[in-house]
Amino acid sequence: MAIGNEQIKFLTANKIGAYKKKYCRFKKSGIKYIDYKDPEYLLKFVNEQGKIVPRRISGNSLKYQRKVATAIKRARHLALMPFVADLMK
Repeated sequence: MAIGNEQIKFLTANKIGAYKKKYCRFKKSGIKYIDYKDPEYLLKFVNEQGKIVPRRISGNSLKYQRKVATAIKRARHLALMPFVADLMK
């Protein structure tokens, strides 16, 4: 019921099916080579336990997800990154 110029406003739920479109950050910025000697950058693709984040979550394309995985494994082998850690970030 409206009293004068005031109107009743209802809170509506956000769009349930709406989500932000994932994109491959490597394609967008034109990165061709993923350097395994840069562990700070590679930590973006590793979760708190030290596991590699899957591409459905990170948004990487298949080509670059393989390169990221290879770079992380090389960095781990050279002891630049830990294999397993408790709360790395």
